Amino acid sequence: MCGRYSLTTTEEALRSSFGYEGAPRNLRPRWNVAPTQEMPIIRRDPGGGLRLDMLVWGLVPYWAEDPSVGSRMINARGESVAEKPAYKQAYRQRRCLVPADGFYEWEEKGDKRPILFRAADGAPFAFAGLWEKWVPEGGGVLETFTIVNCAAQPGSLMARYHHRTPVILAPEDYAGWLDLENDPSALIRAPRDGFLTATRVSTYVNKVANDDSNCFAPAPEIPAAAEPELPKKIAKLLDGRQGSLF
Repeated sequence: MCGRYSLTTTEEALRSSFGYEGAPRNLRPRWNVAPTQEMPIIRRDPGGGLRLDMLVWGLVPYWAEDPSVGSRMINARGESVAEKPAYKQAYRQRRCLVPADGFYEWEEKGDKRPILFRAADGAPFAFAGLWEKWVPEGGGVLETFTIVNCAAQPGSLMARYHHRTPVILAPEDYAGWLDLENDPSALIRAPRDGFLTATRVSTYVNKVANDDSNCFAPAPEIPAAAEPELPKKIAKLLDGRQGSLF
């Protein structure tokens, strides 16, 4: 699953990449986006154009009794998204793009240290997303989103660290994902191998409050275990203080 991601790209660059309309937005760089936080998504407006809106990460189904369920619905499994009650209506009627320029995953094996995945060219990209509108009895509206994921491609860079990956759409597939007359199931696939790079980063990113450029800093290598002490005779030989081992 994708539990943290980044969006440090400028608004000007995002507008150039995604072609949305509307007034400029004051988007601050985010290095460590966490569930339940408000982030931009891109969706169709009623006139057919693209617009950028701020929604909360963690989908709350329209029929939910309590919005707290959203904290557990930050990802939607692509294999079942068309049938699951929580997602199926959004999948058919409310698809969106979730801009990002990196995401974190924690190794499933070993020491479980965080890995930062970014596009090889450093450019922003779009997760396949779904959005939903929840209206409480007391009035008001809460709009939320989730990120679609799928199985990592066997043998890929991603699969070395985790068996799941967020669905990252190619730019030529943005329109197909947003076209509600289109069946987008073929677009639910792992990114091509070679698209992503992986950098081991420190556990600094584990803390939600840490949201600055230090999150991207490569982790220092763990020192190798100290070499066992050489036998004294060998050490003396290497020091040039004895001409023979025996």
